[in-house]
Amino acid sequence: MVSFTLSDLTVRLAGRDVIRGISGTLSPGALIGIIGPNGAGKSTLIRALLGLLAPSSGSVALDLAPISALPRKMIARSVAYLPQGQTLHWPLTVERLVALGRLPHLAPMSRVGLEDLAIIEAAMARTNVEHLRSRPATELSGGERARVLLARALAVGAPGLIADEPLASLDPGHQIDVMELLACEAAAGSLVITVLHDLTMAARYCDRLLLLDRGTLVADGPPLTVLTPDRLRSVYGIMAEVGMSAGLPMVVPLSRETR
Repeated sequence: MVSFTLSDLTVRLAGRDVIRGISGTLSPGALIGIIGPNGAGKSTLIRALLGLLAPSSGSVALDLAPISALPRKMIARSVAYLPQGQTLHWPLTVERLVALGRLPHLAPMSRVGLEDLAIIEAAMARTNVEHLRSRPATELSGGERARVLLARALAVGAPGLIADEPLASLDPGHQIDVMELLACEAAAGSLVITVLHDLTMAARYCDRLLLLDRGTLVADGPPLTVLTPDRLRSVYGIMAEVGMSAGLPMVVPLSRETR
């Protein structure tokens, strides 16, 4: 199992603090959602977690080791990363693309073995893309591509997973499939962090939400504690109804806030 510890983390890009003074611990066993309006700093935060962006002040630690001191291959073995909006340039088959998830575990010039093949097969089954295995990944629809890229992340077999907007391009049924998969990964003891825009999905499936606004962590806790009408008004600038339907939480945006 892995965990992140953030200590007064600040990230400055192009002369502006995109993340400001965030502290806390992100632990396994709970599905952690990062939410906030466009430009709130969500993707910047996860890139800093992975050591892809250096803090201007403060620190990020992976299992108490400074992320900046860890080899990239060790980080890749510990935390699989699914970025948002990836473009595929090479016409690899789906099976070969998913197999790239095993690269952090392979020595240079080595080939996947039987154990790797079993993990690749399981990842494709869990994301329901086995029937696409021989298709060139560049010919897939947006939703198919999103599921294949999630399969590649799962094929890493890491104890942690960070998924940035994994529901983009997916129809409602596959959105539910992905959120249930992420929730199951977390319930099995993995560290699972996901960036989401769909607040109902965040409320329904996440155990903990981090709400960002202009780079600041304004709320951290259980979904219905974080997603209050007053907070949605102040952060998103919307009037919204927060309640339950068929025993499940719902967040319904009604209108822009009227001033």
